[in-house]
Amino acid sequence: MVNYLSIDSGNWFSEELHEECGVFGIYGDDSIAPAYACYNGLLALQHRGQESCGISVNDRGVITGHKNMGLVSEVFNKEVLNSLKGQMAISHVRYSTAGGSVRENSQPLVMRYVKGTLAIAHNGNLTNAFEIRRELEQRGAIFQTTIDSEAIAYLIARERIKAPSVEAAVAKTMKQIEGAYSLLVMSPKKLIAARDPHGFRPLCMGKLGNSVVFASESCALAACGAEFVRDVKPGEIVIVDENGVRSMMSDSVEKAKRSLCVFEYIYFARTDSEIDGISVYESRKAAGRILAREFPVEADVVIGVPESGIDAAIGYSEESGIPYEKGIVKNGYIGRTFIKPTQKERANSVKLKLNPLRSVLEGKRVVVIDDSIVRGTTCDRIVKMLRNAGAKEVHLRISSPPFIWPCFYGTDIPSRDELIAVKHSIKEICELTGADTLGFLPPDKLSEMLNFQNIGICDACFSGHYPTKIPEKMLAGKERGGVEFDKKLPEKNNACLGKPEG
Repeated sequence: MVNYLSIDSGNWFSEELHEECGVFGIYGDDSIAPAYACYNGLLALQHRGQESCGISVNDRGVITGHKNMGLVSEVFNKEVLNSLKGQMAISHVRYSTAGGSVRENSQPLVMRYVKGTLAIAHNGNLTNAFEIRRELEQRGAIFQTTIDSEAIAYLIARERIKAPSVEAAVAKTMKQIEGAYSLLVMSPKKLIAARDPHGFRPLCMGKLGNSVVFASESCALAACGAEFVRDVKPGEIVIVDENGVRSMMSDSVEKAKRSLCVFEYIYFARTDSEIDGISVYESRKAAGRILAREFPVEADVVIGVPESGIDAAIGYSEESGIPYEKGIVKNGYIGRTFIKPTQKERANSVKLKLNPLRSVLEGKRVVVIDDSIVRGTTCDRIVKMLRNAGAKEVHLRISSPPFIWPCFYGTDIPSRDELIAVKHSIKEICELTGADTLGFLPPDKLSEMLNFQNIGICDACFSGHYPTKIPEKMLAGKERGGVEFDKKLPEKNNACLGKPEG
């Protein structure tokens, strides 16, 4: 999804952060309460969006729902869930920029049109959303939200008027939209799951008794008691109705390069998820082992920044032989720092959510593993926190390459002007963080992190090689403060990806 400024602003694309979301859906019968299944699934996907959430249920063709701003546990209670009767449902968790923080932008979206009612939940960003929205508006469409998910719903509804079925309308819509999307579409009689031909965003399918379940991550299947069946293939459309389960492939899948977002393994996905046949936990441990081989150092203890840095820290410890300890305690009731919309909120969150263990750190040479450095607003505070707790040396290791390009497919990578690795070398970043040494995962080791499984990944935020054409309108939205899109900056920074400097 993409957030937009008002038309009066003269700049259609927002310059603030974009969002990451999660979807969950179930097609069942009267033996299972779909709203409760969605509730449990959304709790497991809460890490993918902490701003708003919603559930839409289908009771024999009548679609109703409930959604609001807030965490899943805040928006839903027993009374609300009991009121959501039905046999199938779709649901969504979301977060966005401050400017897009309105209830109207929460999902699922429910639309009523000439063929009936349609509900949609979407994870991802469309790269041609501007062109689609403008074309629809010129034909008289009136938008109620500022997210491109509504444009997808409009297209499906328009195509359904001519198409013989909802799935045919979804297939025709997929020929028109570009970019990243994992979709759940619910009509009065069907539940449809679709994944874009590149497979940017994860989507999997499970079974709960006689019910069919879809989720952004496999951990959500386990949360509702469902058994994992398989991943939805890139370009695949899976249809579930009273006749069972069937699937079809989009015509555009043949010319699409498979490009699963590698950041899912590095940060976004939950540790206990498996995406496209690869364990998130094992891939993060592999990153830590690579860091230990590439950037060895004499130290007394290895610690990880909770949560996604912990698995890599375990891998670093196993490879290096340096003991792993729990050196930082996380307050689990504080949301992710990375997805706070303002720098002030991110800075305050670091103090609230992380606390060092002095008994582990005092007088020790510490290797600390974190998953990424984006703006550099967090890592310097972590290094300072460790030193204040008595750490004699702090050696910072990052289980991803430096971010030097923004993302246009739904991951929260901001404009180039905000990326610390664009303007600073590795040595300079090390000095800014206050660490003794600093090492990033080399970009050419990403395939090794994934156990050399050729699933096809998107690493554009590290390499600048985008799998799809990026419209000039979107490029302009990511160029701020005089930092332009040129190929010289990545070369300058990649030259610094040798041994740690400090």
